[in-house]
Amino acid sequence: MSQQELFTTLIKEGYSSKGKSLLLGVAMLDGQAISDAQIAIPLKTLNRHGLIAGATGTGKTKTIQVLSEQLSSFGIPVLMMDIKGDFSGIAMEGSEKSFITERHTKINIPFKPQAYPVELLTLSAQDGVRLRATVSEFGPVLFSRILDLNDTQSGVISVIFKFCDDQKMPLLDLKDIKKMIHYCTEEGKTEIEAAYGKISSATTGTILRKIIELEQQGGDLFFGETSFDVQDLMRINEEGKGYVNILRLTDIQDKPKLFSTFMLSLLAEIYYTLPEKGDAEQPELIIFIDEAHLIFKEASKALLEQIETIVKLIRSKGVGIYFITQNPMDVPSGILAQLGLKIQHALRAFTAKDRQAIKQTADNYPSSDFYKTDELLTSLGIGEAFVTALSEKGTPTPLAATLLRAPESRMDILSEEEITRINTQSKLVKKYAESIDRESAFELLANRISANAATTEAAVNSSKKEQSSDETKGNDINKTVIKAVTSASFIRGAFGILMKLLKK
Repeated sequence: MSQQELFTTLIKEGYSSKGKSLLLGVAMLDGQAISDAQIAIPLKTLNRHGLIAGATGTGKTKTIQVLSEQLSSFGIPVLMMDIKGDFSGIAMEGSEKSFITERHTKINIPFKPQAYPVELLTLSAQDGVRLRATVSEFGPVLFSRILDLNDTQSGVISVIFKFCDDQKMPLLDLKDIKKMIHYCTEEGKTEIEAAYGKISSATTGTILRKIIELEQQGGDLFFGETSFDVQDLMRINEEGKGYVNILRLTDIQDKPKLFSTFMLSLLAEIYYTLPEKGDAEQPELIIFIDEAHLIFKEASKALLEQIETIVKLIRSKGVGIYFITQNPMDVPSGILAQLGLKIQHALRAFTAKDRQAIKQTADNYPSSDFYKTDELLTSLGIGEAFVTALSEKGTPTPLAATLLRAPESRMDILSEEEITRINTQSKLVKKYAESIDRESAFELLANRISANAATTEAAVNSSKKEQSSDETKGNDINKTVIKAVTSASFIRGAFGILMKLLKK
């Protein structure tokens, strides 16, 4: 048996699937595509998460597009966190060009241009479905970790949440919790200390500064109502295709805290909302996180631990998370070790540090008798990648340099007119368009402070009246006493004179 025949047999056995699977392309050996060595990923293992990595311009976005198209075709909704803004073309039908025809002839996979159902989401003031969450929905632990608070500061946040629960005061937006922090050390200091213990003004000052930092990154737009329902990510259209939800993040690239805040809150909400699925035949939802290094770059140790915990647990809900980044080393090792599917596009070796990173990347993939992985990593072409996944039995598949299929939707961004048309037709845009500011902790505390001030003022006025009355009575008594004393003196004086006269 020749080397190519041996390789083809190995790929066929490793990537065979009895159930439904995503067809990515075909394996390559010595730079040549082997049309009958197809690379197919079982749907039932897609909740084991994954990584899509590679240098700029190597085809990562198109790979995500290919995956999303097939997921949608199987009725599996997708959430794509689009940092660069180059993914929206999936909403429009693509066109077959000469290079696409040539590629699909090599891999022996039909090409059928088509569009997919899309919702455009936003965290900011951009047009689209507005995503919001309330402070209460975060809870004290998650909110503290987002702010990177120490144990003492986290304890104060827990007291604030407990007080608001006890007093039936909703914490909806950042102005609510800021007002509550002021109340703890100012007007309500005595009340809080009596029920929950002393709170230092230095501690609340630190917390307030961190909230302001989050607010400056756009947190004031994110926290509030109407709160987004994660079930709206799970929609399927009338043709049975899963919606591709594109979160447009082009205007928050310099706001990593807001990005990580949203991502962690969303994952936590999905985890606590969705029922357990166990080993299902296909996932319920797939999430692609583009430019994943933005999450991990600014994240505290506590936040990283929270992300790692959720990544471990959320797969049981039928949710797969896929991190997209330039270098696999951007993803913490604790998370990297949990990823089932890895698609590695080309890396560039311009410096000694780059070469070291390539060696480390190669060491993270299964060894192969057919490739010098570290060398081939620098020579992969656009639309080519190393692929390794989990088989239906849960074992790693052989490493395969893969010629990937082309997206069937448009490989370009939407125009402003097309974006407007999608948003105009969207039911979710209308559902979440209105920002609601109902009575919450801010207003309730303001009313309480006003009422307390009015009560205090009334008490002061009453005291002043009593004091004035007492002073009046006192003056009358003093006058009577003075009069009486004067009369007595006069009598004594008169009697004194009279006695002197009688003696004479």
